[in-house]
Amino acid sequence: MISGKAQTRLRTIVERVERLEEDKAGISGDIKEVYDEAKGEGFDVKILRKVVRLRKMDKTKRDEEETFLDLYLTAIGDR
Repeated sequence: MISGKAQTRLRTIVERVERLEEDKAGISGDIKEVYDEAKGEGFDVKILRKVVRLRKMDKTKRDEEETFLDLYLTAIGDR
């Protein structure tokens, strides 16, 4: 059995996670709206998502990924 103090703490933690999940759902909806707006203006959303992902990366990590991508494409004859 969980003590009263631990029970209260557990409830607080669960409620915080639930609120954050609600916030996350709202933010995800906002992000979708921005991508929809970009698509409506003629931008390629798939490429935009890739740009956002690459910009989050450390430059060294990004350069490394691009080097391996080039190496693999060259190895299979696509470059």
